[in-house]
Amino acid sequence: MNLVAQILPLSNVVIDMDVSSKKRVFEQVGLLFENNHSIARAQVFDSLFAREKLGSTALGQGVAIPHGHVKGIKSAVGALVRAKVPIPFDAPDGQGVSLIFLLMVPERATDQHLQILSELAEMFSDPSFRGQMLAAASAADLHALITQWRSHAPDQHRTAV
Repeated sequence: MNLVAQILPLSNVVIDMDVSSKKRVFEQVGLLFENNHSIARAQVFDSLFAREKLGSTALGQGVAIPHGHVKGIKSAVGALVRAKVPIPFDAPDGQGVSLIFLLMVPERATDQHLQILSELAEMFSDPSFRGQMLAAASAADLHALITQWRSHAPDQHRTAV
């Protein structure tokens, strides 16, 4: 199972979220994390907003990966949102964002969160996969795409022959 699937419960996948700005996404996901994981919505919002002030987490091609550190959580947790309409996110290509993966990591995060971000970047860089994510009919279908995804990066554990 890929790292992203391990931190993304089906309950944290939302399709066609009706939001008009990244601020609204952060507010809605703050509620989601509060209801599903007992993480205070203000902590989620403040953490995501503080990171976004450092520079946009939009990758381009309609994708963003906002992430933040949260005091008191033991392990990384994610949420995947597909916006009803693309929203402004200060993307490098100037396009609106429809696919948003929000990652919350412990205050003293390990290298695992960097591995998760790397895996997300690889996942979202595949145009075919992005298309499948945009076309998914339900949150369950979108979640299944994530859980079935396999990295195309060379296996670092293989030994040379």
